[in-house]
Amino acid sequence: MNHTDPICINLDQPSLEGFRQFISAWLVRGEKGTFLVDPGPLSTIPRLLAELGRLGVRRLDYVLLTHIHIDHAGGAGALLAAYPEARVICHSEGIRHLVDPGKLWEGSRKVLGALAEAYGEIVPVPEERIGGAEEVAALGVRVFPTPGHASHHLCFLLGDLLFAGEVAGVRCPLEKGIYLRPATPPRFAPAVALASIEAMIALRPKAMIFAHYGLVEDALGHLGIARSQLHLWVQGVAATAAAEGREESLFAWLLARDEHFGNFGRLPADIRGRERSFFANTLRGMAEYVDALPEDERRTLAAGGGR
Repeated sequence: MNHTDPICINLDQPSLEGFRQFISAWLVRGEKGTFLVDPGPLSTIPRLLAELGRLGVRRLDYVLLTHIHIDHAGGAGALLAAYPEARVICHSEGIRHLVDPGKLWEGSRKVLGALAEAYGEIVPVPEERIGGAEEVAALGVRVFPTPGHASHHLCFLLGDLLFAGEVAGVRCPLEKGIYLRPATPPRFAPAVALASIEAMIALRPKAMIFAHYGLVEDALGHLGIARSQLHLWVQGVAATAAAEGREESLFAWLLARDEHFGNFGRLPADIRGRERSFFANTLRGMAEYVDALPEDERRTLAAGGGR
């Protein structure tokens, strides 16, 4: 790859079963500045600061947020307290929530429950320390709105490396094969999600970093899988809409038809448990969309049409 090699800082949470190789921050040090992508929740900031200290990072110029969800940005304010020169780069729609995170915190608690409490409360970010995309152009970073996972989602391109956030869903490393699943919380709009993926494909990146989790050398291959999965999973949600035990029915439907999600059984047991719980969030977002469609459109989707 012809980019500055990024450093992965794992933000594992031993107190939460299966929360390893899931959340990470990525550090890039270059001649024109140092930046960090997605500092994680408040609960992992001590681990992040310790690792930055071990790496000798005395100055941090920018903190780039792919989006403002608690597991990506909840600890940004605490990180800034340790690095007074650092400025945050995020989507314009996220600024007000970082400055005054009360609604974001309550929304996180409503959706995630006890997990939000484990992540820790969201620390405010001073408005004067939030900047725009133009500030990181000098570092060679290009910023792209990708509102599929969330309206405030961004991707960052550094040379041929794409910091993809959750635009292509969630990946779990396997010794052999690929495990991917979509990440579609409520207010899911498939056309928007697909357009975001297509926009990243058009950039022709070589490598890609999943916020959850890891760097892959075949960016276009993984983006293509994510695009196919969105179509298939929406079909599955429509096909199992009337099933008793919808979540279990969809889970079985996908294991039989999605070769990459079908690698679920090859994940370690603790990570399977984590992924199984997040599967319900993905279903919730897709079901909200599918269930609001007219019946004839749902039938068309269930039959594999409507693309």
